[in-house]
Amino acid sequence: MATIWFLSSVIFLTCLLLAAFKRKKQQRGPPSPPGFPIIGNLHQLGDLPHQSLWRLSKKYGPVMFLKLGRVPTVVVSSSETAKQALKIHDLNCCSRPSLAGPRELSYNYLDIAFSPYDDYWKELRKMCVKELFSPKRVRMIQPIKDEEVKKLIESVTESASSISPVSLSEKFLALNVSVICKAAFGLSFQETVLNNDRFNKLVREAFLFLGSFSASDFFPNGGWIIDRLTGLQGWRERSVRDLDAFYEQMFELHKHGNKDRVEDFVDLLLRLEKEEAVLGNDKLTRNHIKAILMNVLLGAIDTSAITMTWAMAELIRNPRVMKKVQSEIRNQMENRLVITLEDIDQLHYLKMVIKETWRLHPPVPLLVPREVMSEFEIDGYNIKPKTLLYVNAYAIGRDPDTWKDPEVFLPERFLDNDIDAKGHHFELLPFGSGRRICPGMYMGTATVEFGLANMLYQFDWKLPEGMVVEDIDMEEAPGLAVGKKKELLLVPVKY
Repeated sequence: MATIWFLSSVIFLTCLLLAAFKRKKQQRGPPSPPGFPIIGNLHQLGDLPHQSLWRLSKKYGPVMFLKLGRVPTVVVSSSETAKQALKIHDLNCCSRPSLAGPRELSYNYLDIAFSPYDDYWKELRKMCVKELFSPKRVRMIQPIKDEEVKKLIESVTESASSISPVSLSEKFLALNVSVICKAAFGLSFQETVLNNDRFNKLVREAFLFLGSFSASDFFPNGGWIIDRLTGLQGWRERSVRDLDAFYEQMFELHKHGNKDRVEDFVDLLLRLEKEEAVLGNDKLTRNHIKAILMNVLLGAIDTSAITMTWAMAELIRNPRVMKKVQSEIRNQMENRLVITLEDIDQLHYLKMVIKETWRLHPPVPLLVPREVMSEFEIDGYNIKPKTLLYVNAYAIGRDPDTWKDPEVFLPERFLDNDIDAKGHHFELLPFGSGRRICPGMYMGTATVEFGLANMLYQFDWKLPEGMVVEDIDMEEAPGLAVGKKKELLLVPVKY
């Protein structure tokens, strides 16, 4: 009898110990690089955080914990861990961190633009996908693309006749500014306001302040004081007030504009406001409209131009790929002058070139940060609420466990697989995935494909005199969206 009691006690204690060990294992946090008091791991980010975090992940693994000031942060750097975060546990971490620090009234619509996951956000996304970024809307703005690409070709042809280099970085940015602004704001607004540098300055400053280091982001309870002292907070306030005035001028122009013209984004949103459309528990307001336009401007203009520039830089460095993609386009066109959407659908190698560009040069390499809402696990590591979550698309695109020869620009790697950029394959995430995937994905892809197809069809390209392939600087510029640090100068030759 005593033996039975003894064995029962041993088994019971063993079960308790195993349960305690299991709980401890389940609650373990991800590995972390050593940091300093107060600042944590901030000093390890550098000018290009996606690259710094990629290098750290090689040592600490694909799930890594950092303390950025006072903000607990987890970075995932492999396709498998990204799948766990963005698909399996998407609902646990699909919110956005709020903008920190006290703000004046002009910041109200920035809070809306970066809204957390709630009923308002779900209704807003549904409206954007249905009304603003649908395939139907993309086809509606095709005449705008045709017109603006025609102007781009005429401009580049002038440089070809004088055998002078053109800045493709500037040309692609100007093309996207024109297309997006005409689609969003209409022709009358374009002609009235955008003939000067004011709009370009507004957009550029918005990108700078959203991508700049802010103490209040990492020290929520007092960092705003540092931002005030450094002048960052004042600069942000001035920038947002300028944007606010810009939007008000735009609304006034639409109020008194030609009623017979094609409905643009602003017309649509103002009509929905007049009809008292409801988003979640709120009616659509003027601040909501400004928030939507803010996302359209910052999400569409720079990212598409960046992708086209990186693609041309890689093509000029890889003459074999350049020749192959141009042959595909020219064989498809058969000496016709106008490229159509139906032609684009048949350019399979061009689509592979673009996917390979996104793999090596995702325009937003850390995507947009998420905030964990409820506890979950990635690779057995416990991820707690209020943690900031980054997905390093740059690191995923260079993962040797996923990609053979990851540093080589090789579009053919997409020939024998079905990997696409629509958020279903976590090896390639230029637009993110899950509930927070970019709603303008279809429009952005169509813009990149159409712009590149025309430039590669109409012109051959060579380096400026005295320059060789090895001279091309592929260094990245810091910021929210990461483009080439130095402009891409190439000499066009009319085909």
